[in-house]
Amino acid sequence: MKQISVVNGALEYDGVPVLTQVNFTVREKEKIALVGRNGCGKTTLLKILAGQLECEKGADGEVCGMISVGNPVVGFLKQTSNDDRTKTMLDEIAEAYAELLEVEAETERALARLQEDGSERNAGIYSGLHDKYERLGGYTYKKEYMTAIKKFGFSEADLQKPLVEFSGGQRTKIALLRLLLSKPDFLLLDEPTNHLDLQAIEWLEKYLIDYKNACVIVSHDRMFLDKIVGAVYEIEYGEATRYSGNYTAFVAQKQQNYDIALKNSLLRKKEIERLNALVERFRYKASKAAMVQAKIKQISRIGEVGTPTGFDKSTFHANFQPAYQTVEKALVIENLSFGYTDELGRLDMTVTRGQKVGIIGNNGTGKSTLIKTVMRLIPALEGRAVFGLHAEVGYFDQTLTQSFSTLTVMEDFHNHFPMLSDTEVRTALGAFLFCGDDVFKKICDLSGGEKVRLALCKIFKRRPNILILDEPTNHMDIIGKETLEKMLAEYTGTIITVSHDRYFINRICDRLIVFDDGGARVFEGTYAEYEAQKAQTENEDRTDGKTVVKKKGKPVSESAARNKKIHRIGVLESKMQVLTDKIDMLKTALCEDETVYTDYIKIAEIEKQIEELNCELAPFETEWLKLQEEIQE
Repeated sequence: MKQISVVNGALEYDGVPVLTQVNFTVREKEKIALVGRNGCGKTTLLKILAGQLECEKGADGEVCGMISVGNPVVGFLKQTSNDDRTKTMLDEIAEAYAELLEVEAETERALARLQEDGSERNAGIYSGLHDKYERLGGYTYKKEYMTAIKKFGFSEADLQKPLVEFSGGQRTKIALLRLLLSKPDFLLLDEPTNHLDLQAIEWLEKYLIDYKNACVIVSHDRMFLDKIVGAVYEIEYGEATRYSGNYTAFVAQKQQNYDIALKNSLLRKKEIERLNALVERFRYKASKAAMVQAKIKQISRIGEVGTPTGFDKSTFHANFQPAYQTVEKALVIENLSFGYTDELGRLDMTVTRGQKVGIIGNNGTGKSTLIKTVMRLIPALEGRAVFGLHAEVGYFDQTLTQSFSTLTVMEDFHNHFPMLSDTEVRTALGAFLFCGDDVFKKICDLSGGEKVRLALCKIFKRRPNILILDEPTNHMDIIGKETLEKMLAEYTGTIITVSHDRYFINRICDRLIVFDDGGARVFEGTYAEYEAQKAQTENEDRTDGKTVVKKKGKPVSESAARNKKIHRIGVLESKMQVLTDKIDMLKTALCEDETVYTDYIKIAEIEKQIEELNCELAPFETEWLKLQEEIQE
């Protein structure tokens, strides 16, 4: 059995501990997610598993570092070298099939010898090589890599292009393709969905679901993780904890473990208080001396009781609602033809006040072009897009993260809001995690995630009633995405957003603009409903358009049943999220609203509402867990 592990892993950079005592194990065929906040050490752990970094020595001679069993081949995504100007994309892809190509050449030489000398020995050698060639996939490997390059947005002609002619993002995709097609025993993927569009992500999902070996995935794409992994390791406070199930199951288990630990802590504290009260009451009575000593020993056995460590949920926040609302028709798009010179699509629709519209599709199909046309940053080829009366638009452009301004964060914010005092500016920036000396950082020195937070801070400060967002979750970690999702879910204005994050789109949007087949179309429904319809259409296409009549007593096909379960899981998650958000709001009111926590009648009313919501939530959670187990099996 093959296995790789990190035992008592510890590492620090510039004197700052990143990993303190990490224990991490991956067995063959396991699919594991590695999650945690930005900077917690996920990529560092992958590099240790790949043998690129060594752990620091453990204390008192403890075993420490990377341990492998069964001589496994570990594959880790590396950047492609730019030095060799003669190396083509085909040369890079061919490295994934080095063993197979060597067997192919040997088979051809053996065939030539057999044609010259048809001896039994030569026939045996050729037969053995032919069987090995077939076993390694010799008759299917070309189809395999041609399918992969097309799904990743490359053409057959691209195979002959030198690597130096591709962009950095394209070279990363090519390196990922080579790694996937080489099929190592343990596949280590660090943010594999970066640079990929929806079609490529869906292909990668299916590839990894069917992948016969093990993989460890670092990703902020929660739907991607939900569909692939069967276990999650979380790195928090320098240590790694393992949870069974996919990402959604991990979130539920983590909360449940914390709730149980907190409850046990409170019970133990109460028991210590009760025992201490007995000791103090009878301490000076000789007749009770034995009982007092027994209680003291009991307190000693319970030991010190601390409060469980809370989740690291430090994130931005804002009390964000529109200053005022638009008319009912927030945006009217009439026969709008958009593109720079050639038409990329044509759209006719009305977006009503409070609607939340998601725009999805592959890279280069025209999603950002549509947004820019609606914002009148580029002219329409035909037709028009008109905002309703009283519209105040907040526009987030994904290119904002490429800003090289030398202004400081505070100077930039002051330029947009000159009427605010320094204290008001610091307060606004502090809500988006720009604290202390962070406000004096130059914008050109900010990370991608920091630039996104600054842009959102400026947009939300104006309190617009229409938000147009182009890839707002890029560069955000999962906590940041969840925070933005909650803010947008509670936002009463209108939203139009482009995103490749399907989880984000599914949670926020109730209507879609879909770019496919060389145009744009409107889909009335959530992403989960769109995905279910798409799966059904693909099943029908595979039967050449013929209607499949289900005979009585025959089971539903495995793929159709799985798709139905996945759709139901999406529906359940949406319902559970709505109920969970309501419960969280009520709990916040209990803790933070003075008019509530000082009034025992209101407390009783809210606790009753929370109990009712939990009763409503319970059957959804039970069904969700059952479906997750069935899909994992």
